[in-house]
Amino acid sequence: MESSDEAIEAIRVYLLDRHEVSRRGLRDLLEEQGMVVVGESETAAEAAVRIPALRPHVAVLDARPAAGTGIEVCRRIRSIDQSIRCLILAQDHEEQVFRSAVLAGASGYLLKQLSGQDIAAAVCRAAAGEVLFDPEEEDRILSGAIGASQPRPGVYEGLTPKASRVLELLGRGMTNRQIADEMVLAEKTAKNYVSAVLAKLGLHHRTQAALYVAQAERKRMDPHA
Repeated sequence: MESSDEAIEAIRVYLLDRHEVSRRGLRDLLEEQGMVVVGESETAAEAAVRIPALRPHVAVLDARPAAGTGIEVCRRIRSIDQSIRCLILAQDHEEQVFRSAVLAGASGYLLKQLSGQDIAAAVCRAAAGEVLFDPEEEDRILSGAIGASQPRPGVYEGLTPKASRVLELLGRGMTNRQIADEMVLAEKTAKNYVSAVLAKLGLHHRTQAALYVAQAERKRMDPHA
């Protein structure tokens, strides 16, 4: 009979980095922690093809590999296989890259200046399904992403702009995938927002959400109705 330790599957990791020395150092570090590096590449194009085929638990993606971007790879991977977690590894904090990482469905944004132990810990957390972004920061970015397309003020009282936009799209009968595309999100992220909005309003299914939107719209058009 297997012991509990033997039954635990090692975390499988894929590395994308333009520098071979960086990949080698990270590989050695992760393997010392008992993880398995199943593949590596220096270009975004190669990574985008190999990662879905190898199905690692976590893909550690250089923000600026030899060609393309780690964000593009993250977005593609998450659209193919939601079970693969992605961490963006950047040289410096760049607001636009950070924002793009959130919107692409990455699990975190790490700086290369972090210690090896911190990076390894982040990989473990991502493999366990954790999102490493600060919730308030993530909400700020997602709220900004819907910008001009957010619903009219006061239509959905008590909801944030992001939640209001999700509810508006639910009212149009959109699927989670369609909502994800409309708001430039990963599909799993959109699904989580849908569940949160329904729970906040005490609704149990999409039909109720559509009725809620219709009633709110009628009330806006005719406050005395």
